[in-house]
Amino acid sequence: MVNDRQPSDVRYRVVPDLPDLIEPEEYPDHPDGHLVRLRITFGPDGVAVLGDAFRPELLERLLESLGPEDIEQMMCG
Repeated sequence: MVNDRQPSDVRYRVVPDLPDLIEPEEYPDHPDGHLVRLRITFGPDGVAVLGDAFRPELLERLLESLGPEDIEQMMCG
């Protein structure tokens, strides 16, 4: 299957809460900030990819490359 969607076709939706995949205790072990963690699940509604990253732009590029219509995003900080 070929992904014919462009990153500009993806709609971002801000949601109030998403599970954390990276805990604060892990921060000192990754001073370069390149940690990205994914959880992939499959259910009746299809495949869901949950991601967490120190650098959101890395995660956004990765998720956009999968070709979803929507990406849910939680605002932090």
